[in-house]
Amino acid sequence: MTTRSQVHVRSVRDEPASGDGYRVLVDRLWPRGVRKEEADLDEWLKDIGPSTELRTWFGHDPEKFEEFARRYEAELEGSEEWEHLTEVVAEHGRVTLLFGAADREHNQAVVLQDLLTR
Repeated sequence: MTTRSQVHVRSVRDEPASGDGYRVLVDRLWPRGVRKEEADLDEWLKDIGPSTELRTWFGHDPEKFEEFARRYEAELEGSEEWEHLTEVVAEHGRVTLLFGAADREHNQAVVLQDLLTR
C-alpha cells in the first residue's frame, strides 16, 4: 500500500529537497519559465497529464475541481501512463509529483496523489 508519506506533491518551481525521492513532472505541457536543465527531474510523464480538452474545460477553476478530478480519473482508468506511474511508485518508493500550475491545491498532481494513496 502506498501512503501520502511516500507520494509528495510540489511545484516544479520549488527548490528540490533531499527527501523528494524520484521526481516526476506530470504536466502535459512544459511549464512556462522553467528551464529544463534546472528542473532537476528524473522523468517527465507528459502523457499522464489531463487531455487538452479537459485541461481547457477546467481552466484551474477551483469550483470545477471535484468534477475535474472525476473526469481526470476516468481518463486515466486503464491507461498505459497510469500503469507506468504506479510502477514508478512501486519501484522507487518515495516519489514527488511535480506540477507547473500556480494553484497548489487544485491541479492534476493532487488528483494523482489521491489516487495513488487510496
